[in-house]
Amino acid sequence: MQALIVDDSRAMRTILGNIIRSLGFDVTTAIHGKDALDQLVAGAKPELMLVDWNMPEMNGYELVQSVRKLPAYSDTKIVMVTTETEMAQVAAALEAGANEYVMKPFTSEVIYEKLCLLGLAGGQ
Repeated sequence: MQALIVDDSRAMRTILGNIIRSLGFDVTTAIHGKDALDQLVAGAKPELMLVDWNMPEMNGYELVQSVRKLPAYSDTKIVMVTTETEMAQVAAALEAGANEYVMKPFTSEVIYEKLCLLGLAGGQ
């Protein structure tokens, strides 16, 4: 399965990449929302996207909105992974089309549990 990690922090892309790879995903990365959207338009077909909220060029919220307008990605699972902890922002992300929301800092177990909820881990 393919996963796309979208975060402007190289350290966070590495940490998330290691967790996701350990669960059997092939991982590609993007440094901001526009970079991720360009990859999708070019034909990338991730089953999972892990998206930060605060990024230059195009933030994660805008990316989620853009991805959900593309019919080819209606089944792609999107998890917001961010420092944004306000309940209004959690609700906004979910309303925009994110499937799950993880607040930084997180553990690998939290990521695993979210992927289990989405049917992407845990004996699938």
